[in-house]
Amino acid sequence: MLLEGKKAFVTGSSRGIGRTIAETLMENGAEVWGLCSHPSAAKADLESFASSHNTKFHEVCADAGKAEELTAAVKAALEASGGFDVLVNNAGITKDGLSFRMSLEDWQSVINVNLTAVFLICQVVSYDMIHRKSGSIINMSSISGIHGEAGQVNYSSSKAGLIGYTKALAKEVGSRGVRVNAVAPGYIDTEMTQKVPEKIRDEWVKAIPMRRAGTTKEVADCVLFLASDLSAYVSGQVLGVDGGMGA
Repeated sequence: MLLEGKKAFVTGSSRGIGRTIAETLMENGAEVWGLCSHPSAAKADLESFASSHNTKFHEVCADAGKAEELTAAVKAALEASGGFDVLVNNAGITKDGLSFRMSLEDWQSVINVNLTAVFLICQVVSYDMIHRKSGSIINMSSISGIHGEAGQVNYSSSKAGLIGYTKALAKEVGSRGVRVNAVAPGYIDTEMTQKVPEKIRDEWVKAIPMRRAGTTKEVADCVLFLASDLSAYVSGQVLGVDGGMGA
């Protein structure tokens, strides 16, 4: 129960890594507000999961690509919660394509959701955290943001930008008792990666020293570490969860 009595805001909570993060935080005592773009099929299951762990789950709906709508939703959730102890910026999208063929719309939409939305959410939540002189912010980057990935110039740029943002924000808010870190997953077994042809997935595995894909739970456990007091003196860091791929 590393987060007993704590309140957390998790974006992209309805599926994949985000859903496992929400469940892991609730398993450890946190009350969770989960942001998704529209009412999700996962809401009832997450509410039931929360109830079975003597806590609560609240779904918040807003389009992360629309600044005013997103900011209003986050402010409303913050007011309802009384203040968040943990913020996990996990939501992200991909619109892959070679750079010379990529439309400006595909570039901008990925930047808006993966990077600008994080800036907008943190503006609201970190302002409250610094006044309460406590809080942990975890931003979901990617190995693509560290090493780049062909066909993903927009995604790689957004995740690289997120690393710079994380380090800069950590310096701004550290003196007020707020920590900011990033997690950079490698190849994680999710519904999204399962859609990639098996031959390509096999090639990915060959490039991983541990010779396997990671699980969403392994990512969520690292988020739990950064959210809890176990990492009380950790800030401005990028934690790779990639089976050694980034080595």
